[in-house]
Amino acid sequence: MVLISYKAKQFLVFLVKLLIVIGALYFIYKQLANNNALQWQEFYVLVTTNWTFATVFLLLLFSFTNRFLEILKWKNLVLVVKKIAIQEASKQVLAALTAGIFTPNGVGEYAGKALYFDKNQTKTIVFLNLVCNGVQMILTVFFGVLGLFYLGYFLYGVYVLFALVLLFIVLFFTKKITIKGYSLNKLVFKIKEIPKQIHNKNNMLAVGRYLVFSHQYYFLFTVFGVQNISYLNLMATISVVYFLASCLPSFQFLDFAVKGSVGVYFFGKLDINEWIVVFVSTLMWFLNVVLPVLIGSYFVLSFKVNHKPKFKS
Repeated sequence: MVLISYKAKQFLVFLVKLLIVIGALYFIYKQLANNNALQWQEFYVLVTTNWTFATVFLLLLFSFTNRFLEILKWKNLVLVVKKIAIQEASKQVLAALTAGIFTPNGVGEYAGKALYFDKNQTKTIVFLNLVCNGVQMILTVFFGVLGLFYLGYFLYGVYVLFALVLLFIVLFFTKKITIKGYSLNKLVFKIKEIPKQIHNKNNMLAVGRYLVFSHQYYFLFTVFGVQNISYLNLMATISVVYFLASCLPSFQFLDFAVKGSVGVYFFGKLDINEWIVVFVSTLMWFLNVVLPVLIGSYFVLSFKVNHKPKFKS
């Protein structure tokens, strides 16, 4: 009876893994096949005339470095629980990315990573993932606000700063309120429990990842012929677009559509053609989400439940 139950459980696990992979691949296909804003003819002409092997290699190197830095961040943070190899960290990050592709704001990543650890460590793993993503979001906000002020969007910048100050005040006065055993005070205390060297390394890797991602954006624009705009203007606009798009509720599989729609407005101020903005956003999504998800699909399918039931003789 126990044996049948275990086999049924294994079948259900396999079915869930298969559905996750099929769902992820389906959403990717739908977004690429049904996006009418993508002018494939113009894209083909540009790629065949201007792109070289070195161009493709550099774009893939950017994507690899971006994801590798994320893997190093996770490997570093998980030291709070246990030491894991780079291969294990890669498996966890890529599989979690696949699991989170069709969940709001990638929340499925939290559950995806937690499955690789014991049940009694689930809360800690979710917390560490929150720290991992939280630092990246703080950097996104910081550079985004700088970009707003640099580009002359002073009113927008003031609005954001006002919202942040208001949020800080609200959090300050509600820090002792406890909901189901959780409070802001407890969260801050747990953050302080993480060794300083782990925090410092996490911050350094997060800055590196932001710089790699934003410069890949910049490089793609230059590849598409956008070369008459100053480095600072283009980088500031990239930081603003990335910040505003990250603030909007979305799904990973719609990431390029969100960034593309926000980008069309702000990059349009720099007189960059709409179709170039759409293609750059789509390629960024393809290089930094689709390719890792394809690799992560293998890890999802090969995932095994850690604990097996003990059979009675």
